[in-house]
Amino acid sequence: MKILVTGGAGFIGRWVTKRLLEDGHYVWVLDDLSNGRESNLDDFRSNTCFMGFIKGSIMDEQLLSELFEQHIFDICYHLGASINVQDSIDDPRTTFNNDMVGTFYVLEQCRKYKTKILFMSTCMVYDACADDSGITEQHPIKPASPYAGSKISAENMVLSYYYTYGLPAVVVRPFNTYGPFQKTGGEGGVVAIFIKNKLEGKDLSIYGPGTQTRDLLYVEDCARFVAEAGYSRRVNGHIINAGLGRDIAINNLALLIVGDATRINHVPHIHPQSEIQKLLCNNKKADELLSWKPLVTLEEGIRRTEEWIKHSGMI
Repeated sequence: MKILVTGGAGFIGRWVTKRLLEDGHYVWVLDDLSNGRESNLDDFRSNTCFMGFIKGSIMDEQLLSELFEQHIFDICYHLGASINVQDSIDDPRTTFNNDMVGTFYVLEQCRKYKTKILFMSTCMVYDACADDSGITEQHPIKPASPYAGSKISAENMVLSYYYTYGLPAVVVRPFNTYGPFQKTGGEGGVVAIFIKNKLEGKDLSIYGPGTQTRDLLYVEDCARFVAEAGYSRRVNGHIINAGLGRDIAINNLALLIVGDATRINHVPHIHPQSEIQKLLCNNKKADELLSWKPLVTLEEGIRRTEEWIKHSGMI
């Protein structure tokens, strides 16, 4: 198939691109590099199925129109977005424009050419998990940040195109994803930041009490889930979760990574209103519709991520 990946130079986008290429598809990547890095795609340059990187924005309607007209994609994996929760609180306009308006522009091209769209949402749309049965797709939503609100709005618009126009579409809600190629700075994920600080001999700082839990999904498991949801007709019109199915308190995560409680500090939360106290994924629907299950344990995923950070020049 001919496939467009928006945000394909980003962390998850890079791994989705890799998976699609391994499956033998022709892949184009569109990214404005506001979050991604072109170097993330270096490993694919020699792959004859990698059709190229286009530096550009999903806010550029003319560029989108030209790309879709020229290539008539079979699937668009729409990962391009503003993804930082704290930035969305400080600057909601940018997040709304990229995540809502940009998605509308992509949808219009998909509608024109009958291109299936996979929309990358987030577990941050959910209210906190109440028990250990995990969060299903029917769980209450709670947009505790403009980021979450924009994603919910875009989800609804994507599904409206499925119901109104018969456009093949699926919404995926991966839980907190980590692994190699994730940024290790302030805009990166908690696992990558903790590992980098450990390797540099620094203390690990936790926002608030650290009792908040996260369901951490290794990035290759996430990419496999995303790719297969794009391929499957059974999931059209659905919202689907993917996570490890195990949550861990941030305090325990920090201790697992650094192994020394004296190197863990607690600092005031910048935006405590956006914090979700318990996130735990229920993967039953992904298993039923896609026969998908995570394969990499948290401990193994942390080991792989630490090895990558050590050898990648990220410290």
